[in-house]
Amino acid sequence: MSLGGGLHHSVLSQIGSDLTSGRLVAGEVFSMEQLEGRYGVSRTVVREVIKVLESIGVATSRRRAGVTIQPESTRESLSPVIIHWRLEGPQRLAQLREVSELRRGVEPRAARLAAQRATPEQVERLRAAADGMAATGPRGDLTTYLQHDIDFHRTLLEASGNALLVGFAPFVAEALTGRTHHDLMPRIPEQGAIDWHVEVAAAVADGHPELAEETMRRIVTEAQDAMDEIHARGGRPGPA
Repeated sequence: MSLGGGLHHSVLSQIGSDLTSGRLVAGEVFSMEQLEGRYGVSRTVVREVIKVLESIGVATSRRRAGVTIQPESTRESLSPVIIHWRLEGPQRLAQLREVSELRRGVEPRAARLAAQRATPEQVERLRAAADGMAATGPRGDLTTYLQHDIDFHRTLLEASGNALLVGFAPFVAEALTGRTHHDLMPRIPEQGAIDWHVEVAAAVADGHPELAEETMRRIVTEAQDAMDEIHARGGRPGPA
């Protein structure tokens, strides 16, 4: 989930940048007037922003006490907003590695369940997304490839039939988007990874849970290995 458009989303992005860069630190207290002046927006926009910050544990607001920035330990680390902030800042590689590690524990299980529970409509969407990746990846159309990739993983998680696993989809999308937008993908995606997506779609369609789980484990392991390699190279992707 991206932060989207609108003035309050723009302010949220600025606050995220201030937090990840250290320009805003835990314990700082601001009045509504100070926030209006700092970000050049109206009281209405500031109130909208504060509601979001409170909902994800970034700030608290008390009448007469002002708005207090909270320590990182209180923040919702699985919030797509916070993941987006970290992907935009100096913690980018660490965030991508953390999401990759979490995906290894979640998506293979989701694939197994999807092979047991997917509806015909979900199977069709999964196949269409995998076919889209196979068509756009080899020609280096990373923008379209990314959308198919997001559709694939979202559909797989939905097909698991588990609401908690479905809730994982927005920050998988943020991680995939961040990896592409910050040039942490090879210019031509690995053909093996593309083939595995096609194989997972087929395993789900054919009702083979073990194969779906094992192949999905290969996908997320490859993603984590790629991030580890990029981290070792100081943030530079390898050759295509």
